[in-house]
Parts: sequence; C-alpha cells; structure tokens
Amino acid sequence: MNKRQNVTMKGTKDGITLHLDDACSYEELKKELNHKLIESSKSQEDKLISVLVHTGNRYLTSSQEEEIKELIRQKKNLVVESVLSNVLTKDEAEKQKQANEIVSITKIVRSGQVIEVPGDLLLIGDVNPGGTVRAGGNIFIMGELKGIAHAGYYGNQEAVISASIMRPTQLRICDSITRAPDEKQDENSREMECAYMNEEQQIIIDRLQVLVHVRPNISNLQGGF
Repeated sequence: MNKRQNVTMKGTKDGITLHLDDACSYEELKKELNHKLIESSKSQEDKLISVLVHTGNRYLTSSQEEEIKELIRQKKNLVVESVLSNVLTKDEAEKQKQANEIVSITKIVRSGQVIEVPGDLLLIGDVNPGGTVRAGGNIFIMGELKGIAHAGYYGNQEAVISASIMRPTQLRICDSITRAPDEKQDENSREMECAYMNEEQQIIIDRLQVLVHVRPNISNLQGGF
C-alpha cells in the first residue's frame, strides 16, 4: 500500500508548484516538505526558481506561513511567489462580502460631499456639481449626475456608471478619466445613459441598453436591467 503524499511537487514553465495536504498534521507537513525540497535541490540549476504554494483547505497562521516560506527560501535558488489557500479569514470574508454588496443610499450629494462604498453603489438622488461618488464596483444613479463619479475605484476595469441624466463634470473608471461631452445635451432627453471602459481603456458613454452586450454579467445583479 502506497503511503499518502503530504507534499506534491509539480514543475511548470513558470517554476515549481507545491500542493500541501490539508489533512495531515502541521509537523508532518513540514518534515515531508523539507525532505522533498532537499531532494529537489540536488538536481536544480543555479538560476532562480519561482515557487507557488497551494495549501488547499488548510488554514495557516501568519507565523506558520512565514515558517513555510523560510523553509523554502533556505534551499538555494528558490523564491516564494505566493501562498494560496481556499480558506478565508473572518476579515477577508467580510471584505469580500462588502465588495460584492450593493449599498443603497437616498440623498442629494452636494458640493464638497463625498460618498464612497467598497462594492456597488445605488444612489437614489442627484450628484450636484462639486459632489463626488466613488465605488469599488459599479455606480447606479437614479437621478442626475452633474458632479464626479468614480467607479472601479480599487482597480476594477469592468465597472460601469449609469445615471438617469448623465451630465457629469468628470467620469472615472479605474485609472481612466473623461470629462463631460462638449456638445450640449437635449434638455428634454430622459434616456438613461451609461459609461464603461472599452478594450483601449477609453471611457465610452452610450445608451443604458448596451450594457447587456458589453457587460453581460451585469444582468446577474438582483433585479438586473
């Protein structure tokens, strides 16, 4: 009967991937990892090798993770790229929950005021000139946007901005910026518009209906469009 391997090592074009068993004891894991790293180092070349560590459903404390990294670094030419786990800490789970939430706010954002949320923002009200709304995800405004809106604030290039009336002083998605169109809009127009980033990282303003095609996943939001 073959003994269960607590550490499996796989070579890739980018380096080495280590899969650590999540059922054995931590001490057993360290012992086998050390043994396999020693055996592997005998056949390694002098160039630096990147190591990706997968811990599966095992939770490592910060000190244990550092211990595993140090064990790998002690072997010549090995550099730990990252340690991945299926397990989320309570804080990580809370941050992920917030990033996926739609925060609904009813108010008028006046000059000098700033609203910022980690996930999606649904604002029922206007954003006046000088007012700013920011969101880690999408921004949906059931009102008139005349101030600044910044979606994808933490780097999400897929984020979008929509408003009942789109007359912003500035739009931002991720790191891209655009200002209001030069042409005067029809004062009687009541068609909702949206803004999104295209493949050239330019912000495009178009009818709301195009989101179904350019951002099909947006319809997965509860209620959709």
